[in-house]
Amino acid sequence: MDREELKNILPHREPMLLLDEVVLDGECARGFYKVRGDEFFLQGHFPGHPIVPGVILCEMLAQSACVLLKDSANGQLPLYTGLDHVRFKAPVFPGDTVQTTCRIVRSKGPFYFAKGEIHAADRLCVTADFSFALKEG
Repeated sequence: MDREELKNILPHREPMLLLDEVVLDGECARGFYKVRGDEFFLQGHFPGHPIVPGVILCEMLAQSACVLLKDSANGQLPLYTGLDHVRFKAPVFPGDTVQTTCRIVRSKGPFYFAKGEIHAADRLCVTADFSFALKEG
């Protein structure tokens, strides 16, 4: 799915749509985003040595996982409800292509629980467990 197809699933729009493409592989979503270097979140983080903020990387994971709910969301908004066991293992820089890998591991009512990782090149950059809920928009 390209950005235009993602807009049919996700409520996010520029500048907060943080995926260029997502490939669904069974119960796994693999998202891709090329860090150009001119993104709003790099301005001032850090002057002369830009690094993608951890909160932005976590948002990329959440957006990837929400694509897995494309058939069950029915117009509801996915809202973050928790982040657990988040580990930042390596930084992400301008020029890197981020690859997210996410799986929904369980659900209960409107709540979904997921696991995800981010890689850039051959570096494992982030691991996380997270949850979100679907809420009427």
